Amino acid sequence: MTSMSAGTAIRVGADVAAVHQVADSVARFGDRYLRRVYTEHEIASCAGTPSVVAAGLAARFAAKEAAIKVLRPSTYQPDWRSIEVHRSPEGWCSMSLSGHAAKLADEAGIAEMEVSLTHDEDVAAAVVVALCRSQSEGNNESGAHLRDLLLKGAL
Repeated sequence: MTSMSAGTAIRVGADVAAVHQVADSVARFGDRYLRRVYTEHEIASCAGTPSVVAAGLAARFAAKEAAIKVLRPSTYQPDWRSIEVHRSPEGWCSMSLSGHAAKLADEAGIAEMEVSLTHDEDVAAAVVVALCRSQSEGNNESGAHLRDLLLKGAL
């Protein structure tokens, strides 16, 4: 962790994915690939022409890889579907964790996790930023408190 100030830290993960490789996986393995890697919400969020679908899925795959870099698993990697990119009706994205991924986040003291996605032609990319509590503070501190400190410029 990179220390921001006493009691807080950030973790950053970034990744890129080739859109054509995701398109190839969808064409070759179809539903088997989709259901192994993506949640129902993620699949539904990537509607459109095959190229639009592949770009959206590739960005989400990059986000999952970036999240794993933030979570830093020491034993086994979380299930792909336990890391979900949720798209709001307004168009912005957020991350949702469940299962082993949520346990790793809790153990790391991750209070909040944000994601940014982008894609252009054959490249999709994602950046995940996590705001962490120090281990000495325990896991009961509200993420809203840390956000308030950031907004006030205290961190």
